Amino acid sequence: MNMPNNLRATPLRIAGGLVIVGALGLCAAVGTAKAFGGTGGDASATLTVPVTPELLQRGAYVAVAGDCAACHTAPGGQALAGGLPIATPIGTVFTSNITPDKATGIGNYTYGAFERAVRRGIRPDGEALYPAMPFPSYAHMSDADTQALYAYLMNSVKPVSQPDKPEAIAWPLSMRWPLTYWRWAFAPTVTTHAATLSSDPVINRGAYLVEGPEHCGTCHTDRGIGLQELALTPQQGEHYLSGGVVDHYLASDLRGDALTGLGSWSEADIVTFLKTGRNSHATAFGGMTDVVEDSTQHLQTSDLEAIARFLKSLPPAGPAIEGPQSGLTYEPAMAQAAATTAPARGANVYAANCAACHMPTGTGFSGMFPALAGNPVVNSQNPVSLIHIILSGSTMPPTQGAPMPAVMPGFASRLSDREVADVVTYIRSSWGNKGGPADASQVTSLRGALKAPPAKSTP
Repeated sequence: MNMPNNLRATPLRIAGGLVIVGALGLCAAVGTAKAFGGTGGDASATLTVPVTPELLQRGAYVAVAGDCAACHTAPGGQALAGGLPIATPIGTVFTSNITPDKATGIGNYTYGAFERAVRRGIRPDGEALYPAMPFPSYAHMSDADTQALYAYLMNSVKPVSQPDKPEAIAWPLSMRWPLTYWRWAFAPTVTTHAATLSSDPVINRGAYLVEGPEHCGTCHTDRGIGLQELALTPQQGEHYLSGGVVDHYLASDLRGDALTGLGSWSEADIVTFLKTGRNSHATAFGGMTDVVEDSTQHLQTSDLEAIARFLKSLPPAGPAIEGPQSGLTYEPAMAQAAATTAPARGANVYAANCAACHMPTGTGFSGMFPALAGNPVVNSQNPVSLIHIILSGSTMPPTQGAPMPAVMPGFASRLSDREVADVVTYIRSSWGNKGGPADASQVTSLRGALKAPPAKSTP
């Protein structure tokens, strides 16, 4: 049977049909996100508990535990007024003003609007928040802590008039409606946290703090193709807290691996680190300095002990993620190799630039300059943190428990890419360390990403 010409399929008609179907599908996707994306919680809900001095004190503590100041205060800016740039793979977002200013902050938020933003990632207008806001972790926060935090921000924080900065993300990635689907796929359902991880209430308290307010997994858990954390709790798998790259640093493995994690640390070591930013094994660097300065040093000792006990309860992630599951034996002898190899070349760089502080033996100076021998950061599969610190330097701010600051200068203008790679290789292969070699191309790439200056002379 012959088909009329006006009904025959042609490439042009097929293409046109596909465009129409695609457009209808896109409209349906956008419409669904708009219609249902802002649901969850009750935006009109009001605070149902009386605002008392005790509630405000609790809210202040939750704000510290949640490390609100670190993200919502820009360098040189006013407290909690936002404006801090956060780099993401799709562009830069800026943190919001969470002071109670009615025009530019959260002064007009009901408790329900606040709760939806903090624990569900939904703005008052129903649009989705970017997950740079760690609402997948805050979803674990209790009602009582969320209410206390709202009361504190609305009643104890000084209002600051400072408009939020628009995100620097190019279209079409700047469209927010796809974030609704991201939230549906990857953000947990809000529940009142009732930890059942252990019969030990101390471990359960630590799990609550780590999974919820402290949102440790935001940095210390690797992410998948959708930029989602691969696990939000230890029950979801060994990826949880097994390390992740953030801002060109490796946020360390916090599980029980003796080589790359906290397997060789005691609970007291963890408490000391969180309280002072340093211990006999390591010192804080990168974003962790803000965490210690703004948050963990101010926590009650009992909560630090709970965090430590919870972390020590986590087994190693496994060879597929973190490499050989074996500890380290300190070997005082330096790496021995022919003079033309990277470790031997790196030994000379180390002697000239590093040994005065970190000691020729790699043992460092306890409480000031970290030991490099046996250091989990040094032995991680990814050497990015070591390269980053050598190029840019690091500042360990003073804390209540360790008031003397420590500063390591950057060596970007002093060492060539090959010299940096050589000294990293030397450090990662000396004194019993088992880290792999670094390559000059890794240094070149990171130097460019950091916009670090070139070395003044190249050998």
